[in-house]
Amino acid sequence: MKVGLVLPHLSTEATKESIEKIAVGAENEGFDSLWVAERLLWPINPQTPYPATEDGSLPTFYQRVFDPLETLTFVAGKTERIALGTSVIDMLFHNPVVLAKRFATLDVLSDGRAICGLGIGWSKDEYQASNIPFKDRGKRADEFVQALKKIWQDDIVEFHGQFYSIPSSKIGPKPVQKPSIPIYFGGYVPNAFARIARYGDGWLASHAGPMDFLENSIASLNEQAVRINRNPKEFRNIVLTFPQPVTNSSPSSEGSNGNQSRFPLSGTIDQIGQDIKAIKALGFEQIVFAFIGLELDKVIEMAKEISRYAR
Repeated sequence: MKVGLVLPHLSTEATKESIEKIAVGAENEGFDSLWVAERLLWPINPQTPYPATEDGSLPTFYQRVFDPLETLTFVAGKTERIALGTSVIDMLFHNPVVLAKRFATLDVLSDGRAICGLGIGWSKDEYQASNIPFKDRGKRADEFVQALKKIWQDDIVEFHGQFYSIPSSKIGPKPVQKPSIPIYFGGYVPNAFARIARYGDGWLASHAGPMDFLENSIASLNEQAVRINRNPKEFRNIVLTFPQPVTNSSPSSEGSNGNQSRFPLSGTIDQIGQDIKAIKALGFEQIVFAFIGLELDKVIEMAKEISRYAR
């Protein structure tokens, strides 16, 4: 299983120097990929609860987020081999022609290292700021991806849909990767899996819950593929994880009653390693580590320590 790292491109501690340090260090240590996320806003009074916290609050590190594709383009100039991915860009906040050109430019400048991870977002505030209706976002996303692929693959591009229209045009540059940059989709609902089955190269999961949730989601994705006569083995699925290794100052992984109540990818190195092995057994092609709150100087060494379970 390949191993990637999330770049330190968000929070008040994110700097040009820290991004370069992790990018160059990850490549020198033989990691396979580097990843960035997208966040447009940190609303003061959010209309939509954040889905990854119990109280719906948005983590404060999202108050300062470097642009994902600008960051990867910077990193492309500092590295030579390591792949460069987005996890994820919310496609509907962008114009398909502009986003296609930005990804293609990254792919050309990096000699074919771009990975396109896409989502449709969940924040009504970000939709409002992008001047995009929250309604029909699934249908809009399906059109967006069709247009994106045509821009990357067709010599003369023409597209006319309900939401997007491109007059017959030449649009370049084209990506180095053929037939196009690989596209992975985030999401967990049936419509998201149907989109992956129709248009995607795989699923970009975000693992922050029970292991059986990943297993059930893989089964749902495979069912969607079979419905349209696509071989599930074609998918190269990737999982984003948030390891929380125990340190001397970390709280115990046991509850007050002494019973084990460990959150997945937390605990000792060996416990985290066993979780990684379980993820690998589900058939994921790549695992990506995002270390939230870990000191920058410890990121590469910790990633090396736990990545041996994935190899």
